Amino acid sequence: MRDFRDAKLMAKALRQALAARDVDLTHSETLGIVARQFGFDQWNILSAKLDEQETVKPAVAIEPPIPIFRIFDVDKAKEFYCGFLGFALDWEHRFGDHFPLYCQVSRSGMILHLSEHSGDASPGARAFVPVNGVRAFQAELAAKQYRYMKPGLQEAPWGLEMEVVDPFNNRLTFCERS
Repeated sequence: MRDFRDAKLMAKALRQALAARDVDLTHSETLGIVARQFGFDQWNILSAKLDEQETVKPAVAIEPPIPIFRIFDVDKAKEFYCGFLGFALDWEHRFGDHFPLYCQVSRSGMILHLSEHSGDASPGARAFVPVNGVRAFQAELAAKQYRYMKPGLQEAPWGLEMEVVDPFNNRLTFCERS
């Protein structure tokens, strides 16, 4: 999905697409159209917004942490995280043949690192994951008929939770806050 920071590229693509249909607009006109698509009256206002975004950077910008879970069997980890939970395998790393795996899995903006390296994490870790649609997620998992896990829903004072436990005793608590 493009956003307002791609406005110049969007204007160029629009101009080219219209030119292919024998509709000639100036670059300035297409910039104005794109500005209006983002809710601005004219290109100069959107351009000022772009400049503001590029120049205002916080001194410290903390991003969400990436939990690292210890795994002991790559096939079981992939079956659980990719097959059951529906995560995508983003990348894998090994320092060489017959070395432990370190990989990243993700789903819907959530990132996890899985590691066979003994010093990276302890088995039995837990991550609390805020979600929207926990009932739909639980129904999706129940429909998969995964033989090792049948997660339910529990009402907690802070929201509706679904907890899953991976084959290595790491826990993920998905919570839709009240």
